[in-house]
Amino acid sequence: MTTRVRDLGELRTELLFDIVVDLHPRLDIGGGRVFFGAAGGTFEGPDLRGEVLPVGGDWAVFRPDGTMTLDVRLTLRTHDDALLHMTYGGRWRIPAELRSELADPATRHLVDPTRYYFRTNPLFETGSERYAWLNDVVCAGSGYLVEGGVAYRVAKIG
Repeated sequence: MTTRVRDLGELRTELLFDIVVDLHPRLDIGGGRVFFGAAGGTFEGPDLRGEVLPVGGDWAVFRPDGTMTLDVRLTLRTHDDALLHMTYGGRWRIPAELRSELADPATRHLVDPTRYYFRTNPLFETGSERYAWLNDVVCAGSGYLVEGGVAYRVAKIG
């Protein structure tokens, strides 16, 4: 009998960019659903840099077990004026022992991000010929809190 499973080698990653998203104060919608509106920000990597436009945001759900499910839509403008639509889901798992530390907006960015799990899966859409390659890549991101917002290191998956 032949196996249907094949060795495809290891997944490779390549840095796409680091992004910082400034956020408006959260809006509690109810039932665990909250909205974090994008207030701006920046992104920069080896081949891509620009600004986060103050539109879009995260329609997140906080589960009782301390995990936040992300549902993010952002618009990015590159340094050469191309528009990119960036969407991602993800999970931010907050261990019980960290919840009180992360509850204070004034100091939560000081918590070491290695103490929680914050991962995303960005996808892009653009009509720009220069950046059309983004339409065909899958990415992964590691997130962490910064003063006034959130940041991610985003890598292309090869």
